[in-house]
Amino acid sequence: MSDFFQTLQQHTLQAQQHMLQAPVFEACARGDISREMYIAFLTQAFHHVKHTVPLLMACGGRLTADDEWLREAIAEYIEEEQGHHEWILNDIRECGGNARDVRLNQQEGKVGQAIELMVAFLYHQIDRHNPMALFGMVWVLEGTSVGVGGQMAQLVKTSLDLPDTAMSYLTSHSVLDQEHIKFFENLMNKVDNPDDQQAIIDSANMVFSLYGQMLRELPLVSVSQAA
Repeated sequence: MSDFFQTLQQHTLQAQQHMLQAPVFEACARGDISREMYIAFLTQAFHHVKHTVPLLMACGGRLTADDEWLREAIAEYIEEEQGHHEWILNDIRECGGNARDVRLNQQEGKVGQAIELMVAFLYHQIDRHNPMALFGMVWVLEGTSVGVGGQMAQLVKTSLDLPDTAMSYLTSHSVLDQEHIKFFENLMNKVDNPDDQQAIIDSANMVFSLYGQMLRELPLVSVSQAA
């Protein structure tokens, strides 16, 4: 078994830190949060989370016979990830947002450039380059959720005085992904092909960059405006 998970962490640390410097994190720490900002975040989350299962299925379909052990792990991921995009729509409704426009990708519910590029990049990597690139996205989303997701969820909930029913996506993922990250670590440490390892690292760095761009484009408000 390799120690690729540690290598992945080391080779994506700079991109991860750049993402975490997005102004939204500092704004949340100050309590400088608006429903508009939270709904904007949930909107973009919906537009990538709705692709999680299709991306996993596409990845599984492109793996070779030698990767059957990984296909079994993908099947487990698919079972656990089904329906999570619907949680996000429910959160949007609870916040007074227009979940229908988000679902239909219309008006204020449209996907942003960064998320559209991120999803397109992942499909392209799976179809044309190396399906293992999908696990770069998994590292970004699950690693970020475990690292800061729970804290951000609590800050948003407290600042906006939201009910638990408006926090299902952020709260549940901060808990679920704590369980997933050990599973992911063990999975990555079984990856010993250098080409596969590089594909995962490159993908993670790209996703960190594009996800960070999405976070930087969220609408920020001053404390006085939020009040």
